[in-house]
Amino acid sequence: MSRPTREPAPARGFDAVAEAVLGEDPRTATGGTGAVLLAEPLARINEAVKEGRIDEAATLTERTVAQTSGTLDPDHPEVLRLRELTAYIAYLAGDPLRSLRLCLDLARIHRRHRDAEAAYGDIQSAATAWRAVRDPEQGLRLGRDLIGLWTELTTEAGPAADDMDQLRSARARMGRLAERARNAAPPATS
Repeated sequence: MSRPTREPAPARGFDAVAEAVLGEDPRTATGGTGAVLLAEPLARINEAVKEGRIDEAATLTERTVAQTSGTLDPDHPEVLRLRELTAYIAYLAGDPLRSLRLCLDLARIHRRHRDAEAAYGDIQSAATAWRAVRDPEQGLRLGRDLIGLWTELTTEAGPAADDMDQLRSARARMGRLAERARNAAPPATS
């Protein structure tokens, strides 16, 4: 008897963003009005990331998000993709707090638009950024937000509900962070 083959999980979160940045040239990508509008700025941003010029990529991305949000609706799919790129670049730049906050905001937007796949991808990116937070107190505060939204997503049909192992792992990290915070706290004086 043959075992059923499982298809590999689709790239989600920062993995999907990295594939987009390191993959095809955005000038040749097909898409709607937003894609055409963003082809040149995305090419410059992607080139800066590929060449390790992360600060330049961050500046270009911030400027492009601001300009595009004035032209397209802030919830337009291309603007949301740019914001995901902004979160990824913040992570690459060593700013996991900014990255995590951006990812959580995006997850909420995608959830509001009933895009469970995109919301879960943003949760995965947020979890990656969260794991880079070293301060246990800060990790606990941010982890509560992350796990709260993640738990809400598991109550709806979609990939979050189908993948409880990662949420359990995040909850276990919360326990480790709480222990580290207790050990790092100065003893109470009487």
